[in-house]
Amino acid sequence: MAVAGGPTPQTGAMTPTPDSATPSFDPARLAEMRRSYARTGLTEDDLAEHWWTQLGRWLADAQIAGLPEPNAMVLATAAVDGQPSARTVLLKGYDERGIVCYTNYNSQKGQELAANPKASCVFPWHALERQVCVVGTVTRVSREESVAYFSSRPHGSRLGAWASEQQSAVIPSRAVLEERMAELAERYPDGSEVPLPDYWGGVRLGPTTVEFWQGRENRLHDRLRFRRTPPGGWIVERLSP
Repeated sequence: MAVAGGPTPQTGAMTPTPDSATPSFDPARLAEMRRSYARTGLTEDDLAEHWWTQLGRWLADAQIAGLPEPNAMVLATAAVDGQPSARTVLLKGYDERGIVCYTNYNSQKGQELAANPKASCVFPWHALERQVCVVGTVTRVSREESVAYFSSRPHGSRLGAWASEQQSAVIPSRAVLEERMAELAERYPDGSEVPLPDYWGGVRLGPTTVEFWQGRENRLHDRLRFRRTPPGGWIVERLSP
């Protein structure tokens, strides 16, 4: 019999407590939550010549494996005073110059990047026992690139960029957003051109390091890092797990 509020013997899933429909979790069980990584390894011979080619290979693997949002990455920024913040964003482009995502420049991350253009990101492909960690400097992409991508977005997403002009700012209620969205839908009906807001566009993280991490047994993970060297070359280093 399953203990109320605890995991069932068969699945480990949480069950509701008698006085609540909301499952609970015992923090003491966190120490027991572990798995062994044994899918594959990563050697220097496995790596592509360039980090962006290797990233493309692993992105393809994640997509073929059916991972949800394979292009999702956790982007970390920091304010001038050093206070960090992180959030999940979507990769929308990459090449030898770096990796690109799009955002509201008025958002918290946009303001932090304007004041402190250093950032890092992680692609967390847990199902493949892999992650890619990128560290570098951020610059804005050209307005032409931003216009091209913005025009490719669904109509509703383009309206949403206008509806949330002050992204990350406190608002009184969701109704404010929905009213703004309704006004925009009337101004720009489906099929009409929606202009790119001045405060919206792409940012490119130009890496100084790109680490490819593959889980291994006994936590002896493979960590191979591309590191930029002057005047623009790259070397590959193996890191201790």
